[in-house]
Amino acid sequence: MCGAPPRILRKGKEGATSPGTGEVRVGEWLWAPPAERVARSRMAAFMTAVRDGGVQDALTPGASDVRDYASLREWSVERPREFWPAVWQFCDIVADTAPGERLFAGVLLGGDRMAPPDPDLGPRWFPSARLNFAENLLRFRDHRPAILFWNERGRQGSLTHAALYSAVARVAAALRAMGVRTGDRVAGFMPNVPETVIAMLATTSIGAIWSSCSPDFGVKGVLDRFGQIEPRVLFCADGYRYAGKDIDCLDRIREIADAIPSLERIVLLPSLRSESFAAGIRDAILWDDFLGSATPRAEIEFTRLPFDHPLYIMYSSGTTGMPKCMVHGAGGTLLQHLKELVLHTDLRRDDVFFYYTTCGWMMWNWLVSGLAVGATIVLYDGSVLSPNANALWDMAASEGVTVFGTSAKYLALIAKKGIEPARTHDLGALRTILSTGSPLEPWSYEYVYGRVKADVHLASISGGTDIISCFALGSPIDPVYAGELQRRGLGMAVDVYDDSARPVRGAPGELVCTAPFPSMPVAFWNDPAGEKYRAAYFEHFPGVWRHGDWVELTAHDGMIVHGRSDATLNPGGVRIGTAEIYRQVEQMPEVLESLAIDQVRPMRNGVGDSRIVLFVRLHDGLLLTDALRERLQRRIRDNLSPHHVPKRVVQVADLPRTISGKISEIAVRDVVHGRPVRNTDALANPEALDLFRDLEVLRK
Repeated sequence: MCGAPPRILRKGKEGATSPGTGEVRVGEWLWAPPAERVARSRMAAFMTAVRDGGVQDALTPGASDVRDYASLREWSVERPREFWPAVWQFCDIVADTAPGERLFAGVLLGGDRMAPPDPDLGPRWFPSARLNFAENLLRFRDHRPAILFWNERGRQGSLTHAALYSAVARVAAALRAMGVRTGDRVAGFMPNVPETVIAMLATTSIGAIWSSCSPDFGVKGVLDRFGQIEPRVLFCADGYRYAGKDIDCLDRIREIADAIPSLERIVLLPSLRSESFAAGIRDAILWDDFLGSATPRAEIEFTRLPFDHPLYIMYSSGTTGMPKCMVHGAGGTLLQHLKELVLHTDLRRDDVFFYYTTCGWMMWNWLVSGLAVGATIVLYDGSVLSPNANALWDMAASEGVTVFGTSAKYLALIAKKGIEPARTHDLGALRTILSTGSPLEPWSYEYVYGRVKADVHLASISGGTDIISCFALGSPIDPVYAGELQRRGLGMAVDVYDDSARPVRGAPGELVCTAPFPSMPVAFWNDPAGEKYRAAYFEHFPGVWRHGDWVELTAHDGMIVHGRSDATLNPGGVRIGTAEIYRQVEQMPEVLESLAIDQVRPMRNGVGDSRIVLFVRLHDGLLLTDALRERLQRRIRDNLSPHHVPKRVVQVADLPRTISGKISEIAVRDVVHGRPVRNTDALANPEALDLFRDLEVLRK
């Protein structure tokens, strides 16, 4: 079986493009990899190595029974002390040990409890290992391309693995010359350009800690993050280009530099202009001058440190208060990323790997880890719609992209716009499409197989910044079913609980993880007793990681994501995931996107009234007529239930979204209920909140 037949896009009554026929339902088979593709996959090779004893110290009595993904995952969860060393050896991680110690001695210590009273006694992985993250990403030093860089003007350049190594060596030498040491923090307020990757690798080669924000953050958003971690160095650019406009960052950089006393050096990259622009910014130096401030060594002095030594500081969205600073360890991040890239994504040395992301989203970190495989990574800085809606497909066709990563919202958007890459672009090299950021709806699966490529592996993946990786993702050896994430991740004890902490199947519940995994945060910053850490994940179900997603396990052992559990709706006591409603509404050709909340009405005769309110953003020029409103409600009733039907449907011109592009249901809910939104700096378009204030239709 090589794939499902292409499906046809139809025109709606008002002339807007429908994303699909509407015939595809959740759980419908769409595609399966051909037998020869399965046989040559890295997943198949890993199973053979484990089964036949080709992975040293990994073979257990149960490993000989590994024949398919289900048995492999069962072994990986039940035998973590054998599984993770097997991944380590299969992916050839570069590391050593303290003298006289064995690398895999005591693979997991204190792993019986995920959230112990004393964080120092929590699960510790590979306590004998010493490694350096950057050393693993820079292991290839040949003249094959390591980085390709595009922006809205097209291809801007490339770096070979040898050139990347040399550039990192120069920045590392300059950092060492100014006294940056292991454990110091270095921050990036940078666009998605090669210099950002270079600065991160130079920082982590020393054992210092990297943290980054996208340059579209406002000053307060940056200070809420970097102000907590007190970096010594800030890498930044004078500006960036987005949607055809040049955005100047200099005023914000001046404010940030003045507000963070710990900063000793501001390294400025000329991005918009070539002349000197450091005047007025304290302790500033131009990128080239910084590189010339020290004599680089031919070889980088990689500092090998314990497995759980801090690598990255990532941040929660900050929409419900001050962002939490999540510290991720070097070993856990590397091991988990390699597992996901090599086994789940089937990434190889000769692949060209792209993910559309900014430097403020964890998918940037995930993309850059592709260097550890030796793949060529593609950076794109700019809007997905500039200079036109085919910009990313122009890039993919030109560079021969084999693994293309994007968001569910992007796929929905180009479907609505009638973009048909299968007809307009040569995507012969494209093997895999990855999607994340929000649930990928069945009609988007239909669109990809009908209008992008019929024989592609489409993998919806889901995890989070909290784990800098995935809980559920793709499998290159298994079929693709519409609306489902293919599999729970290897080595991840993922389950679904009801409110009484009982596992459930075939019904929505809380996504949980019941056993430790290497990419758990090693700590939260400024949380010495671990109180914030435990409160974030372990208070709801003691000793079990509760992630905050409302999900369902399917008959195929796949997963459906119904939305965030803190944004579920509860009309009449029936708990509903918002994605269920979006799945129906956004198939309609008139609707670009939607947002649903639970509105709590004042008490009447001692009884509270809760109702669903649906906000819709329509194609330009369309109005929400009574007829369209009735069609929306009827579709929801017919395909879901009367409980799902919104009592109010309201047209709005825009929806608020976080800087990483996720629609913020909680912010809208707070505005509608007259509560303050605690951190509007976490939103890319906070002005959109005004569209939801004091609406007459919601007073009735």
